[in-house]
Parts: sequence; C-alpha cells; structure tokens
Amino acid sequence: MSRSAAGGSPDWHGQTAPPTRLVLLRHGQTPLSVERRYSGHGDPALSDIGLEQAAAAATRLAAAPFGQIDAIVSSPLTRARATAEFAARVLGLDVTVHDGLIETDFGDWEGLTFSEAAENDGRLHRRWLSDVSVTPPNGESFAQVGERIGQVRDDLVDQYAGRTILAVSHVTPIKTFLRGALGVGPELLFRLHLDLASYSIVEFYPDGGSVVRLVNDTAHLQ
Repeated sequence: MSRSAAGGSPDWHGQTAPPTRLVLLRHGQTPLSVERRYSGHGDPALSDIGLEQAAAAATRLAAAPFGQIDAIVSSPLTRARATAEFAARVLGLDVTVHDGLIETDFGDWEGLTFSEAAENDGRLHRRWLSDVSVTPPNGESFAQVGERIGQVRDDLVDQYAGRTILAVSHVTPIKTFLRGALGVGPELLFRLHLDLASYSIVEFYPDGGSVVRLVNDTAHLQ
C-alpha cells in the first residue's frame, strides 16, 4: 500500500499531498452477533470468540501491514472499546473515544432479530431496508448516520491530517465511510457485507478526493 504522495511525487490520480488514512476495524463478536439481533446503542460485551477475534486483529498490526498507526479512536460502546484496547496494547498507543463512531440507534428494534422486527411492523421494516430516510421506531435513520459520519470524517481529517488512524467502530458507520469515499448511492449500505473484526481502509485527500484501499479483510482470522 504505497503512499507515494507523501514523498512529493504525484500518485496515479495526481495527488501530491499525503492523505489522511482511516484503517477501519469492526469490533469482534458479541452474544447478539451470534443470535443475529439488531445491536445498536445497546452495550453487550465481547464474547469469548469476540475477544479472540480482537486479539488476532491486534496481533496483525504488529507487522504494520497498513503502515504506521499514529492514533486510535473508538466508538464509546464496550464492544468497540474492548477491541480497540487490544490494538492499543500492541501499538503502545492510547485510545481516544469519539462518540460519533457509535452504531446506528435501532430504537425499538434493539435486541430483536430480523424476523421479530418485521413481525412488529412489516411495512415499515421493508421500507427501512431500501430507504435511508426511514427511521426505526424511536431510532435513527441511515441518513442521520450519514450526516454524523460525515462530521466524524471532517473531525479526523482536521485533527490527523496526513496521518494514519485506526478507527474501531461498527458495521453501519464503516459502510458509511466506504460509501462516502466511493461517492456512491445508498445501495452500498444494503448490499455490502462486512465481517466481524474485519479491516477496511479509506483515504481522504486535502483537496476533497478520496480512495478506498481495502474492504472486509479478515486474513488474521483464517
């Protein structure tokens, strides 16, 4: 993953200034993950397998496969912070919590399975699966998540310009970062799969350009 722009010579798309690189790590498994339940602002801890996944993801960072990590930021939720702490121990860095990295608020669907949520209000649930403006009962729409993550991106690019940050978060925020970097429509949110404890990488350039370098890498879990 060359960062030739950092040396002053143009890269393939003409950039000469180094980008801000976000190495996006999804948290490890929780009991709700196993049962395939909506897990948003609820705060389950990592399962034993989740702890193993977090440790494996952190161990991989010791070889610096994504370049030098300059800082670690995390969602405030326990499952993300625990995953981030494994990386912090390997890298010798502190973890900074950024509230904007929190998962979608699924409202009244929190803790329900797909089928249970659909049984409660099938029409609303179907609309929600195709329209980012639709909000779960007492929850947060994907459009609102998009606005929030846009602000997180701006915060991180301002604070860590030209550096590499490990951001430990959740499936919807990570998909939203990828969608924003690609400049594509909301279909990505509904069609892209991201595994637990997977790595993805996006880069944001000072002129507003962006690049996706990696999506759903789980080599450390093999």
